[in-house]
Amino acid sequence: MLIVKKLTMAMLWKFMRVAKYSKTALSPKVKVGGIPTHSRHSSSKSVPSDFTASAPCSNTVELLGKSYPQDDYSNVTEKILSKVGKNLHNRKHHPLWLIKEQVKEHFYKHYLGRHGTPLFSVYDGLSPVVTVQQNFDSLLIPQNHASRRKEDNYYLNRDHMLRAHTSAHQWDLIHSGLDAFLAVGDVYRRDTIDNTHYPVFHQMEGVRLFSCHELFSSIKDGEGLQLFEQGHRTAHKQECHTMEAVRLVEFNLKQVLTKLMTHIFGDGLQVRWVDCYFPFTHPSFEMEINFQGEWMEVLGCGVMEQQLVNSAGAQDKIGWAFGLGLERLAMILYDIPDIRLFWSEDERFLKQFIGPHIWQKIKFQPLSRYPPLINDISFWLPSETYSQNDFYDLVRTIGGDLIEKVVLLDEFAHPKGKSYVYCKQLFQV
Repeated sequence: MLIVKKLTMAMLWKFMRVAKYSKTALSPKVKVGGIPTHSRHSSSKSVPSDFTASAPCSNTVELLGKSYPQDDYSNVTEKILSKVGKNLHNRKHHPLWLIKEQVKEHFYKHYLGRHGTPLFSVYDGLSPVVTVQQNFDSLLIPQNHASRRKEDNYYLNRDHMLRAHTSAHQWDLIHSGLDAFLAVGDVYRRDTIDNTHYPVFHQMEGVRLFSCHELFSSIKDGEGLQLFEQGHRTAHKQECHTMEAVRLVEFNLKQVLTKLMTHIFGDGLQVRWVDCYFPFTHPSFEMEINFQGEWMEVLGCGVMEQQLVNSAGAQDKIGWAFGLGLERLAMILYDIPDIRLFWSEDERFLKQFIGPHIWQKIKFQPLSRYPPLINDISFWLPSETYSQNDFYDLVRTIGGDLIEKVVLLDEFAHPKGKSYVYCKQLFQV
């Protein structure tokens, strides 16, 4: 692989010129062509990524056929916008597509409706552009919650953003009348640079709602059991749920997910559940699996907050939700060491995942034996509003995926002022 020797100096001079990078992330007008897709059941249509940046003429971003005016919240970069519409999860034989298809096949085969058709609908073409209301408010995330920060998200403006999770579609899909669905798509979060983090990755969201009859019909003498009560919130239930309902929903959730992971990773898989917190579920859990002697967290889940379910128009139902990362599962299952490889166009990578069926056992074979090139870079911080994710976005914009890792080596605060110096180490492949 060719090494760009002048990359570090170019990054330094670029950083010195951009005094307030977070406010000038895009040229005044950026255009990304494409038409968003939407599917009732499974769809493999992708949004084309015909990315172009036009000359400055207005403060707007044109994305997927719509225009978004920029404001003081706009911080999405051209590098990130170039990823919109790639839809790796819909690219046949791609490792993320393989994971998606395995999960989809499992749900289609094991969970059927009254007429023998799949119980779960699959949505894998929903637009990644959502409103702040969809991404945060509909999920009961407080206004002052840390997950809303500009430092951690890509905003088109104060009202629109690139979704930070597929949970952003929960409310709309429930409101449309769905009781069971999987939503798959690319999600965007500003993050550090290393082999396990990337600002674009892919998630799958699962939701299942139950009526009183559906939940208790198989319980002996369950005719008098109820979903709701006026009680108190505890560590084990919400104030409006009966303990009987929560226990059955939790049991069903864990049973479904255990069967799924066993189906993917094989029989004899050890599983454990860790209590945790999410604003939109209670109780909430993280699922960990023991794979090759190591415990790994693979997904988050829980009993859906009834306030969310009620606001979407399903007041007479109770449900669960889970969210998992496709890259996480693919890296474990196929022994892929670096998350950036999923974006590779190298046929030596892509051909490794072409097989006669989606369940073929595959182990990734490394592509390059060249050692990394390591460079140190020091710079003054450009403003008091600087975030480390500003620098990571700059590195990705200039160096792309050639930069394998960025490490903070040292920092210095001037004793007579508010000036700071950072020293970063760049590992270049």
